[in-house]
Amino acid sequence: MTTANKITITRILLIPVFVMMAIYYGRSVQRGAPIEWQRWAAIAVFTVAAASDGIDGYIARRFNQRTRLGVVLDPIADKGLLLTGIITLSVSNWAYEFPAWFAVLVVARDAVIVIGTLTLHFLNGSVHVRPTWMGKTATALQMVAIGVYMLQYNPFQENLVVGRWNLDVAFLDIPVWLAGIFTLLSGMGYLAQGVAQMHHHGHPDPKDQNEI
Repeated sequence: MTTANKITITRILLIPVFVMMAIYYGRSVQRGAPIEWQRWAAIAVFTVAAASDGIDGYIARRFNQRTRLGVVLDPIADKGLLLTGIITLSVSNWAYEFPAWFAVLVVARDAVIVIGTLTLHFLNGSVHVRPTWMGKTATALQMVAIGVYMLQYNPFQENLVVGRWNLDVAFLDIPVWLAGIFTLLSGMGYLAQGVAQMHHHGHPDPKDQNEI
C-alpha cells in the first residue's frame, strides 16, 4: 500500500474519533459544565484530518503514487469528513450549532450529485463531471464554517436593520450563509452539466469519469 493511501485511510479512521469527541463535548455543554479539552481535541482531530487531504494528494502527485484505490478512497474520505463535521455540529449541542437548513442543503446537494452521476453512468456507460470553481469555493467555505463554529469565534453580535426588518445577525452566520449560497449554486451547476450530457450523449461517453 502506498504512503498516500495510508494517509487517506488514516483520515477516514479519524472521522469517528472526531465525532466521539464532538459528541462528548456537546453533552458536557448540555450539562452546563463544558469540558474544553474535548472541544479542542475535536478541533485538533478535524484539523489534522483536513490537512491530510492536501498531504496525500501532494505525495500521490510528487512520487507517482496514484492508484485506483486512492481514486476511490480520497473522495470518500473528503466527503465523509465534511458531511460528518456539518451534521455533527448540527445535532451535538455545542454552544453554537449549524442551522438545520444548512445540513439539509449540503446533504441534499451531494445526494443529487451522486444520484445524477449514477444515472448518467447507467444511461451513457460513463460520465464526465468537471469540478467547478463554485464547487471548490463551496467546499472551502464549508470548511471555514466548520472551523469558525468549532472555535466559537464570534467577535460581534448585533441587530442589523434592513428596511422594516430588524435582523439578529452574528459573525458566525456569515460563513454559513456564504457556504449555503455557493453550495446551492454549485449544485445547480453540476445539475446543468448532467442535463447537458443527457442531451449531448445518446451513447456511452468515451471520456473517463472524473471525481468531483
